[in-house]
Amino acid sequence: MSDYTVVYFSGIDRGFSVPAVLANFSLFGMDIQIKWYGVLIALGFILGLIAATKLAKKDNMDIDKLFDAIIYGTIFAIIGARLYFVVFNWDYYSQHLGDIVKIYEGGLAIYGGLIAAVVAAMVVCKINKTSLLKTLDVASVGFLIGQGIGRWGNFTNQEAFGTNTTRPWGMTSEKVSEYIYLHQAEFEKNGFSVDPNLPVHPTFLYESIWCIIGAVILYIMFSKYKKFDGQIILSYGVWYGLERIVVEGLRTDSLYIASTTIRVSQAVSGVLVIACFSLLIYNFIKARKSTGKQEVAQDILTKEGEDTDGKDN
Repeated sequence: MSDYTVVYFSGIDRGFSVPAVLANFSLFGMDIQIKWYGVLIALGFILGLIAATKLAKKDNMDIDKLFDAIIYGTIFAIIGARLYFVVFNWDYYSQHLGDIVKIYEGGLAIYGGLIAAVVAAMVVCKINKTSLLKTLDVASVGFLIGQGIGRWGNFTNQEAFGTNTTRPWGMTSEKVSEYIYLHQAEFEKNGFSVDPNLPVHPTFLYESIWCIIGAVILYIMFSKYKKFDGQIILSYGVWYGLERIVVEGLRTDSLYIASTTIRVSQAVSGVLVIACFSLLIYNFIKARKSTGKQEVAQDILTKEGEDTDGKDN
């Protein structure tokens, strides 16, 4: 089996050889394979960590304690992302238990990773007596950078694509066609159809672009327009949730709530957007009232000072 596949786009006359594997080598008698999927996720993590560290310094946070939260959060994020995926694909994994640990083949659910990472961060921040909201604010920019870059791992694996499209950026490859052909019955059960001979939406690309744009927006918001702790992570929830509601509806490999055609990620995203947006509005109003009270108090103190000066004169 080849380590690369040729990918075609509707608006481009030539194909592109996309490698799934970066390197193959032997070590102590073992055959080692390094896949681009893992390399890109690692790259996204490193760049996200750099951005989070820079923002933490702006907010005068303890970097060592931030790293504690990030390290444990990352470990549990990987475990949570895999378990989330396995749970919603239990029909398969219950018959292939050995495949559960094969995360290098794909199969990490972002929401599972986020939930586990936040829980781990809560515990670490509690132990270190640091602010969870400040930690999540700086981490949220890193989340988007990591997701934006990591999604290209789906491209190298030729997975996480969408239904058919006639757009010039429509994508097709032998792997894509084979996957569609083998999953026709599953698509029909979930209420849609996909032609293996036609291009599909490169949904990995949609999410990657959305996440990188979001990272820039949140970085600027943190640097110049942050009004309260928690503002950035709540904005992340709204931004990412909106994208996932739309893009998830195009994907062919969604996880579904048992015996329904309800996509898990769309349901979770809907709840996330409503909750985060509501909390954002509430906290903005609260911050504005607090600012107003401070201004009134300052005016009173200024007036009293002027009156005192007048009497002294």
